[in-house]
Amino acid sequence: MPEPLVAVVGRPNVGKSTLVNRIVGRREAIVEEQPGVTRDRKILEADWNGRDFLVVDTGGWMATQDGIDAQVSRQAERAIKEADVVLLVVDATVGVTEEDDRVAGLLRRAGKPVVVVANKVDDSGREAEAWSLARLGLGDPYPVSALHGRGTGDLLDAVVERLPEAADDKEEEAPTSTETDVPAVAIVGRPNVGKSTLFNRLIGDERSVVHDIPGTTRDSIDTVVETDEGPIRFVDTAGMRRKSKIEEGPEYYSLVRALQSIDRADAALLVIDATEGVTHQDQRLAERIDAAGSPVVIVLNKWETLDAERRADVTVDVGRRLEFLGYAPVLKISALSGKGVHRLVPALGQAIEAYHRRVPTGELNQVVQAAQAAHPAPAGVRVLYATQGAADPPTFTLFASRTVPPTYLRYLERKIREHFAFGPTPLKLRVRRRAG
Repeated sequence: MPEPLVAVVGRPNVGKSTLVNRIVGRREAIVEEQPGVTRDRKILEADWNGRDFLVVDTGGWMATQDGIDAQVSRQAERAIKEADVVLLVVDATVGVTEEDDRVAGLLRRAGKPVVVVANKVDDSGREAEAWSLARLGLGDPYPVSALHGRGTGDLLDAVVERLPEAADDKEEEAPTSTETDVPAVAIVGRPNVGKSTLFNRLIGDERSVVHDIPGTTRDSIDTVVETDEGPIRFVDTAGMRRKSKIEEGPEYYSLVRALQSIDRADAALLVIDATEGVTHQDQRLAERIDAAGSPVVIVLNKWETLDAERRADVTVDVGRRLEFLGYAPVLKISALSGKGVHRLVPALGQAIEAYHRRVPTGELNQVVQAAQAAHPAPAGVRVLYATQGAADPPTFTLFASRTVPPTYLRYLERKIREHFAFGPTPLKLRVRRRAG
């Protein structure tokens, strides 16, 4: 059976993300003392006393706001609907507010098991403040300090008691791929190019908040999706602006999280706003993906809004400014309407398979020798032997009589790529000198 789901909800700035980080035992959600820092539903693994469960960190629920806050509120309501247990977090130092009452009313109508968390009770002297929250009508509150860990053990005991009973015989369950076995695809790009719209289109869910404000995704959000190419973990990253424009705080940590997602990914989707063409920041992001050694699929979003002349200009611009990405496929899509999106998963499947591929040593040497016979290297240079030393990405060592010129090395790389159909996967070629 699937792991039970625990949703953490409440009005903005009551310490929900701090509590989530305390429950999962690591800093995952971005935490800062200002309202609205968490905007997306972030699902994390946790366990207590041998019981595994998932924790959903939601944005602050606001009943009267329009625009993005209304969308965040819908995300929180959806998390409640999916949850097995709900933690309602209230700031005990403030007491029950009108917004807290509204959230409590929503929870009573939902009919889910609820645990009221009286947060920011940093010492026993403040426990009296916590008991005032009983008037919410959702049971006795649990006084905790998410920041310092005080009372979280009792809280987790209460959570586990309310979870649905675990299956008695886990051996009978069908085996599933572990998260580490599932290839990860990072969706990266500048703010407001349509990453979250594409993410939601790919996973078939409205999980990342989509809004015409740059930077509405602040955490890296991930979801495993079953596709025709097998399971793929899509990671929706925060939009990355130039570092000089990023202040310390949530956006800085979002940038760090997004860069980590690129470094850990098996492949990347570089989303570019086709209406703006390739910007300097797009180039910098492409360079970062290239440096990480990940295969990349270039996605030109909002393609349907361009006329024929502009489409031709953008196509030339991509070839010129992203030339260093070499064999990366360029797909033209509309994330909003879904047009062209069906081609992304097959392209990713091919790239990921090639990223992990190893080739036979004998066949590799046949390719290298045939390439040298067709186009000999400069005088005195000869590759004597080749071997693949690693995958992820495929890395080859060439044993040569002397240093191989870069232009000839690129020629050999092209021949290896073409013969073994490596597609958009980056290849690394290293040369070691050997007399012979």
